[in-house]
Amino acid sequence: MTSADVIVVGAGVIGASCAFHLARAGLRVIVLEGAAAPGAGSTSRATGGFRAQYSTAINIRLSLLARQRLRAFRDDTGVDPGFSAVGYLWLATSVRELAALVDTNQLQRREGLADARIVDPAAIAEINPYIAIAGIVGGAWCPSDGVMRPMEILRGYLEAAAYHGVEVHWGEPVVALTRDRDRVIRVVTPNGSYASALVVDAAGAWAASVARLARVDVPVVPLRRQIALTEQTDALPSTFPMTIWLDDGFHLRVRDDRVLLLRPTPGDPTDPWSDRVEPAWLDDIAAIAPRRVPVLRDVHLDRAGSWAGLYEMSPDGHAILGFAATCSNLILANGSSGHGVMHAPALGTLVAELATGGKPSLDIRALRPSRFVENEPIVGSALL
Repeated sequence: MTSADVIVVGAGVIGASCAFHLARAGLRVIVLEGAAAPGAGSTSRATGGFRAQYSTAINIRLSLLARQRLRAFRDDTGVDPGFSAVGYLWLATSVRELAALVDTNQLQRREGLADARIVDPAAIAEINPYIAIAGIVGGAWCPSDGVMRPMEILRGYLEAAAYHGVEVHWGEPVVALTRDRDRVIRVVTPNGSYASALVVDAAGAWAASVARLARVDVPVVPLRRQIALTEQTDALPSTFPMTIWLDDGFHLRVRDDRVLLLRPTPGDPTDPWSDRVEPAWLDDIAAIAPRRVPVLRDVHLDRAGSWAGLYEMSPDGHAILGFAATCSNLILANGSSGHGVMHAPALGTLVAELATGGKPSLDIRALRPSRFVENEPIVGSALL
């Protein structure tokens, strides 16, 4: 039987961040991943947005910690994460939406996001002159938010983890977690078994099925999101801010001379694991985009290049982080609910602190796995 100080299940961006930070703290780490190569899960399908404009204190704090780690990422890993502070611009088309932005902005500033501010339509037109301003009553703007490259972050963490001695076993799905009383004593794959003092479940949208092997309930479910890709175009600059309409969630960014367009739809789709993009959804995007951003009128969608990916949703839309209540050596790092890539630097830092008993960078009690059975979910604005 192979042994390590920590077994990390999952080699997506959160698992890779955990592995790197654990190894840098001096622990011997083995990562077990069912896929044959990096990027086969959710990380490669992420759009790469980064924001600290949230409606709950814990998510703001996670983002501020993650931003701090992103700024040190090249020094830590030798890889450029592609972080660019193009800003996030939220657009309100009703008094109710604007009031929600005002409330959350006050919270954000209290939590240290000093450059987040409320903007009027005139300021919006200056920040983003490419959008149709009619019907917009105001918005929220934070120039230090921006975009990054998820696969470069994954590559950086995996390469730096290897430098620190981490072994990643590709093509080894975990098929059993053997318990003795309240501890996992063996992690089993088709290729062998592993023993360690700690196990980290960082399996993303598959986290619940991994936890069930240890008889632990993790309330994480997959939610499919679709991304429309345009043909190559210079209609929008690379500095175009991530821009989001609150009324329907339509948003867009520029990446590699193409535009990524998104609009969540209720109950989308029947099969959450399908990677097929719905033609009717693409038709909808093609109709909305030029109304919201007139310069896209003659820019066509790359329908074949558009894709779908998975969020790992928790019941309250926030990460689940901490030791499982019924399994004393199982750390859960799941349920980021669409914020996994942006919060991965913070989550890996915090997992390493949990594992080593180090001084915590943040008070993470709000994220504890037991909060749902204790009827203490995190409550924030449904809009942000």
